[in-house]
Amino acid sequence: MNDRNDEVFSKRVKAGKRTYFFDVKTTRGKDLYLTITESKRTGDYDGQPEYEKHKIFLYKEDFEKFSDGMGEALDKIKSLWETGEYKMPEERPEYEENKEEVSFEEL
Repeated sequence: MNDRNDEVFSKRVKAGKRTYFFDVKTTRGKDLYLTITESKRTGDYDGQPEYEKHKIFLYKEDFEKFSDGMGEALDKIKSLWETGEYKMPEERPEYEENKEEVSFEEL
């Protein structure tokens, strides 16, 4: 948990030049919600790294609909790849040139 005691779970996923954070948080009333943050390093300013980030807040009443919609969209992508008409993702090794660890607190 963080200092405010509202974060109950956090998962960081490094994906090429981007990092995604999946954070499960709780409200004062003990309702759970999810924040999904995309972070991309944009450069440095005065020796400090700068990041561009985008955040989605997902509330408990939307979990099932969001999950269904995401699953349906990903299934469609897979079936479109199978047609051979669209490019599949390339297998890429982890980026070796920038192994700097990014913490959520820096964002």
